[in-house]
Amino acid sequence: MRVLPLIIALVLCGCSKSTTEAATPAAPKPVPAQLPDVLARVNGEAVTKADFDRAVQALEARAGGPIPPEQRDQVLRGVLDQLIGYRILVQETKSRNLAVPDGEVDARIGQIRGQFPSEEAFTQMLAQRKLTLEQVKSDARQDMAISKLIEAEIASKIAVKPEQVTDFYAKNPDQFKQGESVRASHILITVPKGADAATKAQARTKAEQVLKEVKAGKDFAALATQYSGDPGSAAKGGDLGFFQQGQMVGPFNDVAFSLAPGTVSDLVETDFGFHIIKVAEKKAGRTIPLEEVKPQVEQYLEQMNRQEQTDAFVNGLKAKGKIEVLI
Repeated sequence: MRVLPLIIALVLCGCSKSTTEAATPAAPKPVPAQLPDVLARVNGEAVTKADFDRAVQALEARAGGPIPPEQRDQVLRGVLDQLIGYRILVQETKSRNLAVPDGEVDARIGQIRGQFPSEEAFTQMLAQRKLTLEQVKSDARQDMAISKLIEAEIASKIAVKPEQVTDFYAKNPDQFKQGESVRASHILITVPKGADAATKAQARTKAEQVLKEVKAGKDFAALATQYSGDPGSAAKGGDLGFFQQGQMVGPFNDVAFSLAPGTVSDLVETDFGFHIIKVAEKKAGRTIPLEEVKPQVEQYLEQMNRQEQTDAFVNGLKAKGKIEVLI
């Protein structure tokens, strides 16, 4: 069996654990340094070392590095648990004769292809992972069957009730506090990293000249478009939009929040170069009203409900099956 996206998604989100267990996990049983060819059996079907190794490699690729040694046992046990859960879900789709039409599979493959800049890049990915297109289609069909199975089981159980939203909002006030924010524009005269004193002095001189033009009353947005070295904001007249305390680098942050609306700073030096900052507007800190965040809270709670119901379904299948963990 190849490692499919669903396995990785489950491992990363920790869907096999409840919220309480995730908060206070028991010490996992150590995973041997040398693994046998078969790590577990699910209703008689083997979960092999090859399955496990591919899952771990995919997880590390997603994480951008190897598993930290101090987390090895916990993570590897989690991977094995997800492989077991995945295998039992595959078995359940087969026992229910769940079919996925060819057209849906082809559409999914088209989505996967669309993630690559060219057909050649897609083909190279298959070669690197030692996969054929037919194997990818088979994996996609299997994954989609599992998704249909889970959705059919939990769809009627994940709706969020209004009282859940209000209760969550009331019990988590810190989640809805919004600090003071400021809307500012800037003109950046860049200084290359590692620049010598002469280059830095030249940039400062240019920044001082631009500052004189600002203080002489020339249009700030036009000057930002003309001179600023920040490509993200220069095209917008230097406008950075609203940002909260701590979102900008220290000196820039401190000056921006000290200025009154409508005023312009002197030169502000950061690691990026020399800034001229103009503050347009300030907003005081506040608690965001429930009505503003209700859609996000509903979405979050639905995700939590979905996870809990998926866990319950998978754990129910495990309880009815014969699971043998051999390490």
